[in-house]
Amino acid sequence: MDVRDSNGTLLADGDNVILVKDLKVKGSGGVTLKRGTLIKGIRLTDDPAEIECRAEKVRDLVLRTEFVKKA
Repeated sequence: MDVRDSNGTLLADGDNVILVKDLKVKGSGGVTLKRGTLIKGIRLTDDPAEIECRAEKVRDLVLRTEFVKKA
């Protein structure tokens, strides 16, 4: 199962990614992750369109791969 970022680059466990769009995080009290934010050490899930990670103030975050690019 290949997991690819918004540019079509293959992603693997432990990769670092950068957000390509501002994202409002649901259930976090109004936290917005800004475009260009570096997210370190992603984890792949069973769904090739989603990755798990931790961001600045948000723990256990699930992001769609269409909103990230490999750093």
